[in-house]
Amino acid sequence: MSSRGLRNNNPGNIRRSATRYRGEVVSQDPSFKRFESMAWGYRAMFVLLYTYQKRYGLSTLAQLIARYAPAVENDTAGYTDFVAEQTAWPADQPLDTCSAEQMIPVVSAMSHMENGLKALPEEVAEGWRLFEQFKP
Repeated sequence: MSSRGLRNNNPGNIRRSATRYRGEVVSQDPSFKRFESMAWGYRAMFVLLYTYQKRYGLSTLAQLIARYAPAVENDTAGYTDFVAEQTAWPADQPLDTCSAEQMIPVVSAMSHMENGLKALPEEVAEGWRLFEQFKP
């Protein structure tokens, strides 16, 4: 059986909220959003991380993940270590959320952490294309 995030085309397990994303569809899941495809789910992850940087001034992997996966419900330090190890990006080094070179590996690693399976590169790349096409 696939993970909840994959069943919902929500590889980042983005929680339901008043925020509406492009590609979001009605979710039957009581806690998490659902997207029409994995690419739209990846785009939502890129948008959310971009928003964290623009709105809250969060720039490092550690800062972004602390907000994305708060310690009240996650092993945030373990999550950060996993993504840093998978991407070879130091947790305390600033990221540019508008850089495909930096963000595609980060979001791929986050999806792996969230779902227990490696992300399909073509789906993440398509999510980035949608992010660039419909930048917030």
